[in-house]
Amino acid sequence: MVKRDMTTKKLTLLAVIIALCVVGRVVFVFIPNVQPVTAIIILSSFFMGPVFGFLLAVGSAVITNLFLGSGVWTLFQIVAWGCIGFLTGGIGKLFPNTNRYVLAAIGGVLGYVYGAIVSLNMLLFANNYWAYYLAGLPFDTAHAIGNVAFVLLLYPFLKWSFKEYRKTNYEELS
Repeated sequence: MVKRDMTTKKLTLLAVIIALCVVGRVVFVFIPNVQPVTAIIILSSFFMGPVFGFLLAVGSAVITNLFLGSGVWTLFQIVAWGCIGFLTGGIGKLFPNTNRYVLAAIGGVLGYVYGAIVSLNMLLFANNYWAYYLAGLPFDTAHAIGNVAFVLLLYPFLKWSFKEYRKTNYEELS
């Protein structure tokens, strides 16, 4: 039996989740660094795998920045969210029974990791990484708290949705 990784149905699911990230980020733009994108990437990667999470990260960063403004930081957002997708996708593969509270705590930590990676653009272009990173810690804290809240809020819905998707689409391949 041939394993199909990116079927049309999976690409469609990816597009829908990217759209969810775009809408979530644009709707919450008035609250600095509090938006559901990172939480959606964490949960989607956890349930669908690291490659799905990375593609979701790239698509979400590129498309949301078409609305909100793009620049060199877009590359660092792609790297940060891509790393988050790979990491949580790996956690999902190794520890599939991880509960939502552990994922929420991981989301909190990853809020700071995201900020550290995105701040690297200052190291490359202005050579003042630490000043920029430390000045951004309140925003990273808001991101971390938002991640915890969004993971706890979205976990039941996304878990059910991805399980239904897998049941519907993978049982027919067997």
